[in-house]
Amino acid sequence: MGQKVNPIGLRIGIVKTWESRWYAEKNYSKFIVEDYKLREFVKKKLSHAGISKIEIERSDKRIRLVIYAAKPGIIIGKKGAEIDLLKRDIEKLLLRKTLEKTATNEVSIDIQEVKKIEIDAKLVAENVGNQLLRRVAFRRAMKKCVVSAIKSGAKGIKIICSGRLGGAEMARTEWYKEGRIPLHTLRADIDYGVTEAKTTYGMIGIKVFIFKGEKLADNKRLSE
Repeated sequence: MGQKVNPIGLRIGIVKTWESRWYAEKNYSKFIVEDYKLREFVKKKLSHAGISKIEIERSDKRIRLVIYAAKPGIIIGKKGAEIDLLKRDIEKLLLRKTLEKTATNEVSIDIQEVKKIEIDAKLVAENVGNQLLRRVAFRRAMKKCVVSAIKSGAKGIKIICSGRLGGAEMARTEWYKEGRIPLHTLRADIDYGVTEAKTTYGMIGIKVFIFKGEKLADNKRLSE
């Protein structure tokens, strides 16, 4: 009986930090729901830009979104037109979803580029999912991503696919692993991403674990 724990949640406060950074007493539950809906809205609207993660910071009457994306130019648009449109859409969403007392007046958006998409777990999982949708053989898709991650400097990678792989009658789980994945070592910097591929045979779940090295208390990586 394995006790499955999210490797990012396990390391929060040790080598990872929160993706939502704010403090609230009265409206705590409303802000959690609002953060979830904001992330879902942005990911759906910018699905073509390769969104890795979205960090949310709140202060009094203000909210700041930091979007990590593989293609930041698509989000920004020509002379910043697309990002202004996104900001207006988010402001409208916040006014609809929140009470007047807690409504946010100002929204700011920062775009950060993900420079090494081969070692970003969320983007690797989406890459495998997109290949499965294009009917690429699942073993080939997984092996290709494993090789790319190791070449890009990852210390270890594990990819798990579950579902009706290759259109088989029975659902099963297949995985490939290269290098080390020390899930019990809390100082290990492990990136984790999960996504789903809605194929014609059914839903296929994809999980990716990427080990990027170990961190000390001052957030510096241990030298090899």
